[in-house]
Amino acid sequence: QVQLVESGGGLVQPGGSLRLSCTASGRIFRFGAMGWFRQAPGKEREFVAGIRWSGGYASYADSVKGRVTISRDNAKNTIYLQMNSLTPGDTAVYYCAAATVLTSRPEEVDYWGQGTQVTVSS
Repeated sequence: QVQLVESGGGLVQPGGSLRLSCTASGRIFRFGAMGWFRQAPGKEREFVAGIRWSGGYASYADSVKGRVTISRDNAKNTIYLQMNSLTPGDTAVYYCAAATVLTSRPEEVDYWGQGTQVTVSS
């Protein structure tokens, strides 16, 4: 079993920044990548960013490229999502994800966190 615990969501004004964190525990040797997805009301869950534990290769959705940085701390089994220049379009529940391989497809994710709300509003 793997547990993913997110933190760092909240309310931020347009143009602001937030950093999300996700710490993994349990049988973490089973997966090779972690990442972030998000889901806005009435929309499907979509990929935001992902990173491989080994080597640190990262991948980003086009909608966030240049505004978002994903990073990892192997010693702490934690990944981070630094989000800058936020817009109301970034409002969603953000989910931490763990998978065997780096993937942008929700159906290929093995474990999900509980989600953390990010609201961008003035």
